[in-house]
Amino acid sequence: MARMFRVLGFFTLTIGLMAFAGGLVEMAFLFFLQTAFFVILGYLNFTERTYVLLFWAYMIVTFTGFSYWTIFEMGLPV
Repeated sequence: MARMFRVLGFFTLTIGLMAFAGGLVEMAFLFFLQTAFFVILGYLNFTERTYVLLFWAYMIVTFTGFSYWTIFEMGLPV
């Protein structure tokens, strides 16, 4: 399971580099932070249960933040 977090780190690094190349600096830094988070978690050697709980917590925080941003910051179409 730890290797999966390193794979997630690789993919977030790839997305971050593409965003940086496309001029989306804020998005790139957000993905670089996620890359560091995933790679560090990948080397901590937690139990499989802990990795699953950490992933669920990450998904809840991410989807809550995304929903907040799209509803309240971007505004609803009229």
